[in-house]
Amino acid sequence: MADSYSSASPEANAVADGFLDDRTLKYLGVAVSSFFALGVVLLVLYILASQVQFGLVPTILPQFISAYGLVLSIVGISSVLSVSSGIFVGLARVSKTRITSGISAAYVQFFRGTPLLFQIFVIYFGVPTLWPGTFPVQNWGFPTAIIALTLNHAAYVGEAVRGGIGAVPDGQMEAARSLGMGYVQAMREIVIPQAWRNALAAVGNDQIILVKDTSLLTVIAIPELIQQFRDVNSATFDPWTPLVLVAIAYLSITIPMGRLVTYLEDRADWGGETNE
Repeated sequence: MADSYSSASPEANAVADGFLDDRTLKYLGVAVSSFFALGVVLLVLYILASQVQFGLVPTILPQFISAYGLVLSIVGISSVLSVSSGIFVGLARVSKTRITSGISAAYVQFFRGTPLLFQIFVIYFGVPTLWPGTFPVQNWGFPTAIIALTLNHAAYVGEAVRGGIGAVPDGQMEAARSLGMGYVQAMREIVIPQAWRNALAAVGNDQIILVKDTSLLTVIAIPELIQQFRDVNSATFDPWTPLVLVAIAYLSITIPMGRLVTYLEDRADWGGETNE
């Protein structure tokens, strides 16, 4: 390709360069993105104008608010538990002890290698059958949601932490040890803070995915947002009014979470310029 390009006439090379120059690509990108954005806006306006029954909103809004609160509680508990557990999983993955690293690797392989829906079914339907006698938990759906989301996303957080630790130069640990720090102290004070900065984007993205994964809980009759859509749609045969409420509810959680992750990344950018 390089030989054919160089052997072409100067006029042909100038035309190729002119067609693919930075300004042309910039304008092409602006045109394509603007066309796409305009199409999305027009589609949303059409749906709001012709498909959404605004008179139905006051009737169904209370149940969506209740589902929204339930999703927030599930996300809040699962996020705290999955991040906390994931940090320990990540540390176990880089452990020098083979049995510790091996068990954590098997844990990660299982929960990353099987669908979350399968894991929900195992916990919700399978665990009660293993209990000798009558299963003591009556409302098993909510604990199932917390356990499944925590175990699944702790595996992803653990891998993000492992990658963050791996991105810290080996010289950091060597320098800490040369100053008389023990392994645990060096990890706590030197390596982990840098690893957390490296892993922050991946951990934040995973927690946003956790929010969306709550939609799978409809299969075990958790009255979350998708379950409310199904109930309203089956009763009124109106898909768009509840779908718009579902979209607003999810975006009101995920957009602030994305902004928070960006803010934390900026705060953790120790070597970069600050706006202060």
